Amino acid sequence: MSVTSPFRRTTSLSRSRRWAFAALAAFTLVTAPAAAAAPAASAPDAGVLATAHKSPFNCGKTFYANNWSGGHNPNGSIDWQSYGGDAINGETVRATAAGTATFDDEGGTSYGKWVQIVHGDGTRTRYAHLATMVRAPGQTMSVSQGTVIGTVGSTGGSEAPHLHYEQRGSTGVVDTSPTVEGVTVSVGQKKAVTSTNACGGSTNPYTPTEVCGSGFSVIDQAALGTVGRTYLLYNSGTGANCVVTLKATNLGTPSAVSAFLEPQGSSRTTDSGSYSYYAGPVKRSAPGTCVRWGGSVGSAGYTSPFEHCG
Repeated sequence: MSVTSPFRRTTSLSRSRRWAFAALAAFTLVTAPAAAAAPAASAPDAGVLATAHKSPFNCGKTFYANNWSGGHNPNGSIDWQSYGGDAINGETVRATAAGTATFDDEGGTSYGKWVQIVHGDGTRTRYAHLATMVRAPGQTMSVSQGTVIGTVGSTGGSEAPHLHYEQRGSTGVVDTSPTVEGVTVSVGQKKAVTSTNACGGSTNPYTPTEVCGSGFSVIDQAALGTVGRTYLLYNSGTGANCVVTLKATNLGTPSAVSAFLEPQGSSRTTDSGSYSYYAGPVKRSAPGTCVRWGGSVGSAGYTSPFEHCG
């Protein structure tokens, strides 16, 4: 992806200003509609307000949305930070609205690992400093509101784990008063926001990394029509692969689901049955070996070629 990000490492002076400001401010979570438009020079495209965004985290999770002033670049972006006893590092990151996601990696500078989602009205959201992404840099995928796109980290020009988040208009102008979960967070405000993303019967409450466990990251996935998705994960520390298939329909009701994993030259391991939410995890150690993987929900299935041989 050729988009150049403006985000750069924050100076110690700007950090001290940020935290000094945060210590003095005490803001209450509100659910009022978006505030009055910013001055014309910094006003976002109207489409930003037309798209309803949820929090980028799992259902029920509460984190601070900090739209701090005094050196944040770009002005108006949000840093999602730990709230109470819930540390944000490693948290699952979800799309705040549907659209087409593009994945990028700027290494040890700027956004680091980051994702941009272009929504149906042309507006955009950005998610930066990710520890992991569900696709490789340069790849794209269609996402729904709540689709997992990565995990929180501290890559690029970041000095502590957090999620850098932006809402932009169709021309790229940053909305300096973004609204998430009906809560508007203007420049200089820090508010605790509770997620309703991926809540309810229409979204699977489990994620691939939760099912496979600590150390695993998604390296590939395949849609099973509209009824589910199967994922391949890898643990670089142990050389183990993991496959899980998540349902998207009949959630909470047992129905046919399967997941399988087959290292080249070895037998296939399969988990299949009548499950409420997912099949798996199917784990096999196969360092330096190609694998065939896949799964099914009902009659919809996917079988990969032998791949991911590193």
